[in-house]
Amino acid sequence: MEKDTEAVALADGVIIRSAAQRHAAELAILVDIAAHGFASWLWYGAVMRGEVDTAMERGRLRMRDARNNDSWKNALVAEIDGEVVGASIGFRVPDSILQEEPPHPALAPLLALQQRAVGNWFVDSLAVYRAHRGKGIARALLGHEVSRGEGRPLSLIAESCNATALRLYEAFGFRQLERRDAFPIHETREPHQWILMERH
Repeated sequence: MEKDTEAVALADGVIIRSAAQRHAAELAILVDIAAHGFASWLWYGAVMRGEVDTAMERGRLRMRDARNNDSWKNALVAEIDGEVVGASIGFRVPDSILQEEPPHPALAPLLALQQRAVGNWFVDSLAVYRAHRGKGIARALLGHEVSRGEGRPLSLIAESCNATALRLYEAFGFRQLERRDAFPIHETREPHQWILMERH
């Protein structure tokens, strides 16, 4: 388990703290926001297999499972008056990822990029609810991920069509390393590329 982040108060009543397992449902929603619906599209496979009733139920189960790097164990939440308004998930990319195979073709380009970041601190997800954007919450969460990296190079994967996120990451010193075409998940989704970015 990564080192817990003590609650840190920011302006406008925002508090950033380590997530708890009870935040799993909120984390599932925010991870899906960060992925622009890609996560729930993947999770819907569990609905088709009869394992759960909704994609978000599958996401909640994933966020509750501390064996997953991308779960509540490695998450931070931003709160205002006790309400979760944003979150980030970060962890060190383990060597074991080099032996992994993508469980779905849509994950192949993401896994290939993440395998380039072994040993780095990886910002897996970063999202803020629309109603709370423009308050510096995403910037604060990203700053905390930089601190959690404890001097390691940082990596993340961004979408080429997300200009706002790209501007934020570049302002933090992230630079683009490699691109892979994203798997087309449905006809209405804008074609784009996944971009591996790194900060030293």
